[in-house]
Amino acid sequence: MTTFQEQLEKYAQLAVTTGVNVQPDQTLVIRAAIDSAELVRLIVEKAYKAGAKHVYVDWSDDTVSKLKYTLAPDEAFHEFPDWNKQMMESLAEKGAAFMSIVSSGPDLLKGVDGKRIAAYQKAAGTAMKKYREYIQSDKVSWTVIAAPSRDWADKVFSELPAEERVPALWEAIFKAVRADQADPVQAWKEHDERLREKVAVLNEHHFTSLHYTAPGTDLTIDLPDTHLWVGAGSTNEHGHSFMANMPTEEVFTVPVKTGVNGHVAATKPLSYAGNIIDGFTVTFENGRVTNVAAQEGEDVLKQLVDTDEGSHYLGEVALVPHDSPISNAGILFFNTLFDENASNHLAIGSAYAFCIEGGKEMSQDELEKNGLNTSITHVDFMIGSAEMHIDGIKADGTRVPVFRNGNWA
Repeated sequence: MTTFQEQLEKYAQLAVTTGVNVQPDQTLVIRAAIDSAELVRLIVEKAYKAGAKHVYVDWSDDTVSKLKYTLAPDEAFHEFPDWNKQMMESLAEKGAAFMSIVSSGPDLLKGVDGKRIAAYQKAAGTAMKKYREYIQSDKVSWTVIAAPSRDWADKVFSELPAEERVPALWEAIFKAVRADQADPVQAWKEHDERLREKVAVLNEHHFTSLHYTAPGTDLTIDLPDTHLWVGAGSTNEHGHSFMANMPTEEVFTVPVKTGVNGHVAATKPLSYAGNIIDGFTVTFENGRVTNVAAQEGEDVLKQLVDTDEGSHYLGEVALVPHDSPISNAGILFFNTLFDENASNHLAIGSAYAFCIEGGKEMSQDELEKNGLNTSITHVDFMIGSAEMHIDGIKADGTRVPVFRNGNWA
């Protein structure tokens, strides 16, 4: 049996080799909380050994973040530091790779004035718009991975004795990212190939729309004529492969901005901006969100939708079978990186440029003319269940079963 340290080493290697795929003389930027220090140090070591020229770590701390939201003056949340914006844009222009290690407690900001959270989300989103365009058109390599924090582990494994919670979350993460396997890098190559087979079938069908039905859900989503399904691995503008999310079990594309009609019920809680949103439904008319209701976190959900005009529309449609590794683990992670890979999901906000033919080379105006949504935010929410049916509709009206009872048909 492999030890914790062996799995941690494999995870760090996986993040560098398969995640961002660090190239000789490349700069790597890591954004991480201080809880992840042990993992970050291993990643830095392996990145330099892979030939990285610089590795910059942008540290954060949940306690410091909470103190700011509690004690800083209101005007602080309407500002975003220029130096941070300029640094990220400059590094992206020079071809750096970017790694985010998520670990925050799911309800870190519970009880904080929602107006402060909304103001800062808007300020940060506006400031980082150009940087996000680099990310969402795959011009640079990027990946999102995770590491446990005490607060996150307490939320996920509250039924366990306190001292067992962080180890249990580590074990669940290692399993989800295949770091528990003998050769995780090879395991990811095989996983990538399996998802690409699904992508090929969906692209061959060239559906004009998808129709979702499930308890609380009756939704039709039109797809752009030049849409592309993609899954698992991506390629940056220099032709280097990378894995944007680890784990990932999804294949996804973009909707027509104005082509979403009906209502959809979320099937898992959404951890957004340090708050939990749960038991919610979203109604669409001609693409636009016309109504939201939630049993928990409704104000936060409304503020998310009101971030900008684009946050009233969808930017992503993703398919994940109910019978998949993370779903079958039966763990509610309260973290979108994991929960979205256990469930069909949609994303409020901006669309990925690479999900239409030639999209990587298009300007924002050209993307909009092709039916894609633009926004300063992109937030996934989970809608899949064992009771969901999805039909693909072709140009001639033919209906093809895509999902039955939550799984590939």
